[in-house]
This record gives sequence, C-alpha cells and structure tokens, in this order.
Amino acid sequence: MNRLLFDPNGEVCPDFTSAFYQTSRAPLVALNNTDEHAAVLLQAVWAATNAAQCIQWQTQLAADQVQAAEQQCLVDEAADQQLQVRRLADAALDDEERKKNRLKHIPIPKRPRPSRATANILVSDFALRKLDKGHYVEIYYWTNKGLADARLTYRAAEDEGMVPNKTADGATTWMPAGATRPSTTVVPDSNLEAFEFSQAIPRLVASLTERGWDHDRVHMLAGFWGALMLHRYWAPCLAPGYPPAGWCLGHFHPR
Repeated sequence: MNRLLFDPNGEVCPDFTSAFYQTSRAPLVALNNTDEHAAVLLQAVWAATNAAQCIQWQTQLAADQVQAAEQQCLVDEAADQQLQVRRLADAALDDEERKKNRLKHIPIPKRPRPSRATANILVSDFALRKLDKGHYVEIYYWTNKGLADARLTYRAAEDEGMVPNKTADGATTWMPAGATRPSTTVVPDSNLEAFEFSQAIPRLVASLTERGWDHDRVHMLAGFWGALMLHRYWAPCLAPGYPPAGWCLGHFHPR
C-alpha cells in the first residue's frame, strides 16, 4: 500500500455533475445510466475511496507514532549508556584522585555550632547580681579583659570566705565575698576602647536576656548601643591611638 502524503480528511467531494467530469460520466452513461445517475455513482465511489484513505491515514499516523517512540527509546538508551560510561569514568578518576590526595578528602564531621558567640562565657558574679537588681554596672565586665578577670576570680573563689547578704524579701543568704565587691581592675565606661565596647555589647545583651530582663528593655538598649556603633563618629574611634570610646561617645552630640 502506497504511503499517503496528505491528510484525506480535509478533501471535498468534487461536483461530478459539472461539464469537467463529462468524460468520467460517459462510460456509466453508456451502460444505460443518465448523467445524473452517473454523477451519483461517481460521488459514491469517491466517498468510499476517501473513507478508506482516512482509515489508512489514521493507521499511518499510529504507525509513525510507534516508530518515533521506538526510535526515541533507542536514542534514550544510547544516551543512558553513554551517561553510565561517563559516570564510571568519572568515578574512576575520583577514586584515583582520592588515593593520590588522601588528606584533601578526609571527611569533616558535622557538629552543631554555638547558637551565639557569647555561649559558654563566665561573667563576674558581682556584675550579674547588679543585673539581677537592675542596678548600673560597668560594661567592662563583658569585655575580654573583664571575662579573663572573672575566670581568675572564679578560680580563687574557693579560698574566700562567705559573707551574709539580704535578699529583697529580707531573707539572709550566704555568698562568696568576691560576689559582693567590684573588680579591682574595672574600667569606667568612659575609658573603654572602641573595640572593647564592640566586644562587650553582644555579650551584655545576651546576659540581659538570660537574667530575665523584659524584651522591650533589652531591645531598647541593644538598639541604643547599636546606633552608637553605627554613628559616623564611631569609625575613627577604632583607629590606633585614638581617644577611648567614651570620649568619642561624648562628641556624638556636640554642644
């Protein structure tokens, strides 16, 4: 069966009664048929032929789809085989690379990191008691020097005596003597270096939160200190030999 090149579904039956088809009607008229009857016979033949061609066209389309799917399957299989070959080659190269450079490919274990930079710091008991009472306390206690001083004080706490202390409800409690007196090396806020101020503020904010301060108060203080460190006069305070941060802070609002 010859392959159809065009879709027969869109073809229109010719007008076999026209003079153009007189030659086609002549053999039928010779068999004692009228021109009209001959035209009807020609139309019937054309309709039957067109119907058969439509069926052939649908069968042809289905066969083409099956063939295209089979060809695509072959193409996909070939591509998959090439991919597998490439992966095997890459795996072999990676394995060779790992053998040559073992140190480069040592697995690094995943461990949880601290939730914030202030984790596991030891702050002076004296400073924390000040926070608990809502009293003023120097920022120095949260600087690197202040934390180092707190560690030294903590190591020597066992050698100190206990002193009585009255709580807010009038009860008497006993605590180490070091927790009731300030550090001997404390630096006033006005004499803090700018980098010390920057070290201390995140830790101090964390301590305020841990000691139960209201969120609004902590947020207000954090915003205030953050605004100071973002001020245009702050950057020069970080330069070596520049006056302490307290001096810079005093010049934020010139009189």
